[in-house]
Amino acid sequence: MTETGSVRIDKFLWAVRLYKTRSLASDACRMGRVLVSNTQVKPSRSVSAGEMVTVKKPPATFTYRIKSVTENRLPAKLVGEFLDDLTPENEKIKISVSRSLSTGYRQKGLGRPTKKERRTIDKWQDGQTII
Repeated sequence: MTETGSVRIDKFLWAVRLYKTRSLASDACRMGRVLVSNTQVKPSRSVSAGEMVTVKKPPATFTYRIKSVTENRLPAKLVGEFLDDLTPENEKIKISVSRSLSTGYRQKGLGRPTKKERRTIDKWQDGQTII
């Protein structure tokens, strides 16, 4: 893992596993969802240690302080050595609430819904009363 003085923001976000792919990180920068020191940035913006990064992943906004930078993808266990998570607790709660309210959740191992179950699901999604 080579540590350098500065790294492109899209490459850094990918390396510290905030985004699954570098292209997703670049797209987020272009859409204005990544802020460095409260300023929207392009994917080519260089970041260095000590800067504040805000990442908007609806419905929550995450805030991080960069400890040191790297260009190489890190194992999940080492991410803490490169980032400080400054995200408020109420933002983390938003994520858990949105995951629990997802529609169409089906327990693992139950297989595909039967014809009757499918009709019930369709009625529920359309807002009709289910008897």
